[in-house]
Amino acid sequence: MTAVPKARTSPDSDAAKTSSPGGRRSLAAALLLGALGATVALLASRQPWAEGEAQTVGGALHQSATGSDVTGVPAALAIVGLAALVAVFAVRRSGRVLVSLLLALSGAGIVAAGLLGASDTAALDEKAATVTGDATAQISAVSHSVWPYVACAGGALLLVAGLLALRFGSRWPAMGGRYERGSGPRTRKQKVDPDRPEDLWKALDRGEDPTG
Repeated sequence: MTAVPKARTSPDSDAAKTSSPGGRRSLAAALLLGALGATVALLASRQPWAEGEAQTVGGALHQSATGSDVTGVPAALAIVGLAALVAVFAVRRSGRVLVSLLLALSGAGIVAAGLLGASDTAALDEKAATVTGDATAQISAVSHSVWPYVACAGGALLLVAGLLALRFGSRWPAMGGRYERGSGPRTRKQKVDPDRPEDLWKALDRGEDPTG
């Protein structure tokens, strides 16, 4: 009895899996949450997190410290998170898992840094020492803003985007997928006129290298 050959998985089935409603929704949600979270964290790091008065011989001088003065972690991790969000679509399999984990950890790090910096006065004390010329000078009447918690919210959005990538990333497409060489017969490469931009775009759309 002749054995029936095992059917090979077609590219169309992979495309159907990628374009499933669950995959599309999780992809859109991760992109939106990741981009929004990184933007919020960056903006929050530029806002005043703490304010106070430095006592000098001539009187009290108002001082304020931005999020970047307090800690550079949220801004740095927001940039890392954005890079990871883009890199998720440039890698596959284990690489995608690692990048997704980096995205989630970036968000968690922003949350932790925001919570720690919410009550920090070290940056204000340093400014007081600079203004008064006294290394032991401190700030009085200190008040803290809500911006550290806004940064935490941005970090939480990045964290959720990373978790979505970890959970559903296997269903998402990769940017270079359509440019990979297939196992089927090669089609004849059409001539590309480098002076015609529309020909270049058409070649890219066919998955060809217009510079080759």
